[in-house]
Amino acid sequence: VSLLQPGNSNPRRNQPINLNHYATKKSVAESMLDVALFMSNATRLKAVLEQGPSSHYYTTLVTLISISLLLQVVIGILLVVIDRGSPLHPQMPKRRLLYSSHAATSLVFITVVINIFITAFGAHKTGFLAARTSRNPL
Repeated sequence: VSLLQPGNSNPRRNQPINLNHYATKKSVAESMLDVALFMSNATRLKAVLEQGPSSHYYTTLVTLISISLLLQVVIGILLVVIDRGSPLHPQMPKRRLLYSSHAATSLVFITVVINIFITAFGAHKTGFLAARTSRNPL
């Protein structure tokens, strides 16, 4: 018996969406992005530290990147706490779970804003200024 019926070219089209499967894929994708951002910030911190205090925004970048890395660790811990409060772990009070969820969301927003500033302060000079600066360092 063929799964393909006349007028139905895709046998999966009529199947209901498995929300648990979707949520798992979404969580894995978010985790990969979190790891990528953490690695990016660690690499930026290493580059800034290698340039040394003579770089233009050294203190600002070291501070912002360190705060971002710290917040990412705190967010990771909060997400573990939230996961333990999921329906699979009913022993956690719902109020604590709600506060943890709000805290994680707020910290993610703050981390995004901090990383925007990291990118702005860490921007490399391009064009005429870069050529002029590389020939005539201060």
